[in-house]
Amino acid sequence: MHKQSDYFLKHIAQTSDAPLLLEIERAEGIYLYAKDKTYIDCISGIGVSNTGHGNKKIIDAVCRQAGKYMHLMVYGELVQEPQVQLAKLLTDNLPDTLNSCYFVNSGSEAIEGAMKLAKRFTGRHHFTALENAYHGSTQGALSLMSNDYFSNKYYPLLPSVSFARQNNPEDIEKLITTETAAVFIEPIMGEAGYLPCDKEYLIAIRKRCDETGALLVFDEIQSGYGRTGSLFAFEQYGIVPDILVLAKGMGGGMPLGAFIADSSVMSCFMDNPVLGHITTFGGHPVSCAASKAALEFIIENDLHKKVSDKSELFKSLLKHPAILKINGKGLMLALTFESITVNRAIIAKCIENGLLTDWFLYNENCMRIAPPLIITEAQIHEVCSIINSSVKEICG
Repeated sequence: MHKQSDYFLKHIAQTSDAPLLLEIERAEGIYLYAKDKTYIDCISGIGVSNTGHGNKKIIDAVCRQAGKYMHLMVYGELVQEPQVQLAKLLTDNLPDTLNSCYFVNSGSEAIEGAMKLAKRFTGRHHFTALENAYHGSTQGALSLMSNDYFSNKYYPLLPSVSFARQNNPEDIEKLITTETAAVFIEPIMGEAGYLPCDKEYLIAIRKRCDETGALLVFDEIQSGYGRTGSLFAFEQYGIVPDILVLAKGMGGGMPLGAFIADSSVMSCFMDNPVLGHITTFGGHPVSCAASKAALEFIIENDLHKKVSDKSELFKSLLKHPAILKINGKGLMLALTFESITVNRAIIAKCIENGLLTDWFLYNENCMRIAPPLIITEAQIHEVCSIINSSVKEICG
């Protein structure tokens, strides 16, 4: 008799030769339940399940909206309450200049939309991004990524992209000029191993963008929706981007992304050409209902305000000489080990011991710690106990 995993390998397009093959039957809170084993989810579906699995508020919102209507029309033609109410809630919690939302289906799509918007608004075509940033898998997003391991088989990509070194002020004046359409920044660089940008560095980039007329784009696909200790990471830097990109945790488990700007910028999509950006399923009403419920849940329960204390508890409990350092901000943490081999072995041991974690695309000797924001102090103790014991089993 065939197992689900057999059909998975046969009929689901594979992206690696070694999938985890964990067969999860249901999920609740921070836990994933297989047929005969329970796992603690310490990566939140890579930053998606910020409000936990099976969140009743979100499920109720999804069911209510699904009972009213689902897809009606391509984006931007009909007034759909879930889109409008989500945009209102988002912009009520953002600075005045981030007042116009364009909803899409994913982070990669949001990056693509932000790139088009920057080109259309500025009339320029040059972009600057950070070395070892990760912005997505579509061809425009790949063009903003300096590490060509994931892109060199898909050349040619977009030309006229420069790469600055994170936290290196020497690159700012040279690589942000009057020919630059936009600068794309991950305030906490995701696949580089959760490396935060320095505040002074980002302030200098904001100043340079103002001087040259380039737009500043913050990719908060992973760092948004409360994960770093504020609703959005940029709030901790004392600057406001011209375009904010969101996805992952935004959808509350449903597929959703967005790029948000001032209406004076976003309005350039309205003509010359009309329908300057269009999507069929972007801003799907069920996804928007889920997103609104997720943001409300975070705000009502002050989840974002509790993140810093939880982060410090993790750092205080993760103690072993093999853990060389802990990078990150809030509940975006990365444990550094001496090698890829050691890290992979520890990750495998964690999974064997009932804790789901992962590595980073550009920093394979680091382990990812990004649990749902609802994680309790007692659960943090449990997670750290599993990690510490797994490290001890591998490293002694």
